[in-house]
Amino acid sequence: MTLQQMRYAVTVADCGSMNEAAHRLFITQPSLSSTIRELEKELGLTLFLRSNRGISITRDGEEFLGYARQIIAQYGMLEERFIDRSKRKVKFSVSTQHYSFAVKAFIQTAQEFGFDNYEFAIHETKTHTVMNHVRNMKSELGVLYLNDFNRDALTKIFHEYGLEFHKLFDCSISVYMSRRHPLASKASIHIEELEPYPCLSFEQGDYNSFYFAEEVLSTYDYKKIIKADDRATLLNLMTGLNAFTLCSGIITEDLNGSDYVAVPLESSDRMTIGYIMKTRVELTDLGRSYIENLKQAGESF
Repeated sequence: MTLQQMRYAVTVADCGSMNEAAHRLFITQPSLSSTIRELEKELGLTLFLRSNRGISITRDGEEFLGYARQIIAQYGMLEERFIDRSKRKVKFSVSTQHYSFAVKAFIQTAQEFGFDNYEFAIHETKTHTVMNHVRNMKSELGVLYLNDFNRDALTKIFHEYGLEFHKLFDCSISVYMSRRHPLASKASIHIEELEPYPCLSFEQGDYNSFYFAEEVLSTYDYKKIIKADDRATLLNLMTGLNAFTLCSGIITEDLNGSDYVAVPLESSDRMTIGYIMKTRVELTDLGRSYIENLKQAGESF
């Protein structure tokens, strides 16, 4: 059974006449009738009843045509997306840990290329999912950080997954909190000063190892800790509970507003923000643009 046979059968059903269907398909009526008979023989079913008044569809024919129409429609979608280049949009996707500067860079790339010929996706997600998305080519790029604590563990996974890490910039650690937090006006903060306040951490799901934590100093014995899944929730918790999280210090006021501040933490630890990509896979123009926008975020810090 071929796609062409299914199309012929559907056209016969739509026209209600072999002659009209043959005319619409630009083939002869005997050729069309022969094709339908061969299909019925292969299926072991009678699809159409012929008479002097035309054709009628059998019960088996109705069931077959229902499936055939679905297959033809699915093929049409495949054809439109992957064969008809005039209608195909280039897809660009990135996955990232929860960084507002990574979202801003994505916005800049989308604005640069526009939406007429491109389809965009961004996934703010868990650390292991970032790696898995790039591994499986769901995303062209992934944005995450390395430091002395997680570097060896994550580098091993990069190698296993066929990924390569590229450094964007280094940064010190800051305490991210509401501007109304009692410590928000300090020039710097020592970690012991944070003990009365809840520490916020992004939930890592099944891969809840310290090595996958988005927050540095993940092994520190915090007295109060709250897990959350998304950045908007963390911002609400900062405001409502005087909670905090540890971050790169790169904040994006034009996206998150001016109600939050990043105060330097008194620590010698450093973060290396970078991107991962599939080994031996060439970057697209959109990927290169996104990386340049990420670099600008680091330079402006």
